[in-house]
Amino acid sequence: MVRGNSSPTFAKYIHSTEMQEKLYKRTLIVVVISQIFGGAGLAAGITVGALIAQDMLGTTSYAGLPAALFTLGSALSAFLVGRLSQHFGRRQGLSLGFIAGGIGAIGVIVAAAINNIWLLFFALFVYGAGTSTNLQARYAGADLASEKQRATAVSIAMVSTTLGAVAGPNLITPMGNVAVAIGIPPLAGPFILAAAAYILAGLTLFIYLRPDPFLVAKAIAEEQEKQTNNMVQEANQGGQSAINRVGIIVGALVLVLSHVVMVAIMTMTPIHMQEHGTGLTAVGIVIGLHIAAMYLPSILTGRLVDTIGRHVMVVASGITLAISGLMAAFAPGESLFWMAFALILLGIGWNFGLISGTAIIVDSTNMRIRAKTQGSVDVWVALGGTAGSLLSGIIVAYSSYAMLGFLGTYLAILLIAIIIWRRMKERQAN
Repeated sequence: MVRGNSSPTFAKYIHSTEMQEKLYKRTLIVVVISQIFGGAGLAAGITVGALIAQDMLGTTSYAGLPAALFTLGSALSAFLVGRLSQHFGRRQGLSLGFIAGGIGAIGVIVAAAINNIWLLFFALFVYGAGTSTNLQARYAGADLASEKQRATAVSIAMVSTTLGAVAGPNLITPMGNVAVAIGIPPLAGPFILAAAAYILAGLTLFIYLRPDPFLVAKAIAEEQEKQTNNMVQEANQGGQSAINRVGIIVGALVLVLSHVVMVAIMTMTPIHMQEHGTGLTAVGIVIGLHIAAMYLPSILTGRLVDTIGRHVMVVASGITLAISGLMAAFAPGESLFWMAFALILLGIGWNFGLISGTAIIVDSTNMRIRAKTQGSVDVWVALGGTAGSLLSGIIVAYSSYAMLGFLGTYLAILLIAIIIWRRMKERQAN
């Protein structure tokens, strides 16, 4: 039990559904504001991380290394943020994660200024904390949501990321000019924005996410448990029955596979386009549209997940990602329209997978294990992204960008197979 759960601050929420609803709405507002800042922070690494490495290393073979490093860093931070959130609440875990990401962005700026590749690698690793925290913030909005509100609550947190995330890539040139004006390489410019954005996101949560929605939700669950005739029986039987291990596995696989496909193709797209003569501004437009497609459909996606079902939207994710992979494979690298179209579908497919997979995870857990399970699942998501980033550079260097698209299509189709497997398990159980 978390200390303070029975305090007067929580008591007024435990016994009043009206107060719970007010806190739920207030929490969403705070999460939305933090996610706007967080979205701007994550865009820097996505857009120019691979290009900085290419400049420093002089080869495309390891161009996926920056994305791999910050996704590996996000794996560690996902674990730590999940554990901190479970014991001390969302406010502590999320604010520390965002501030760590901001410190990492500052490290990238310093590394670029002194041309130190090892400092760059370490700073990108720390910068990854912002990426995973940005994803984990989606859970904060759902802590006090009812079962029919969960996917919608997640989607509200997700869609708010769009404003910052879309603005970030389109500020490459202006932020590059700022960087040159203060005497650092222009590609480090977006990380100036990232540092400020992540730190502001962390401070917003630390100051305003009070009372903590996870701690309140946990206190409500504990109070409901105490009201049963046999608390021990409830804890040992009813509490355990709320955990669906097959559901956790399915949700985790959906999140990991959709993320791997998205990260792998996205990581190498800027380099693929530049090799075909596309300028940085055009690359920024494509990545900006991709990030918009990752987050902007969230409101509609959340409602669809809550109405037509989690499984249907997972299948939709698999189909959309598969088509995106094929389009990336066949689209001319110099065509701004077709590359943008492929990356927009890639973002939409990821969005379908993320929100449906997240809803499955929340449905399959109870408050005793929810935050740490969410953190553990996001570790695997980040590790999958790390593998996708590393392998994408190697695949393109030794084969082609088209082959990367074909492999993405194959992995996307596995999402459909996972849902078929779960349906079979459900039939066997019945």
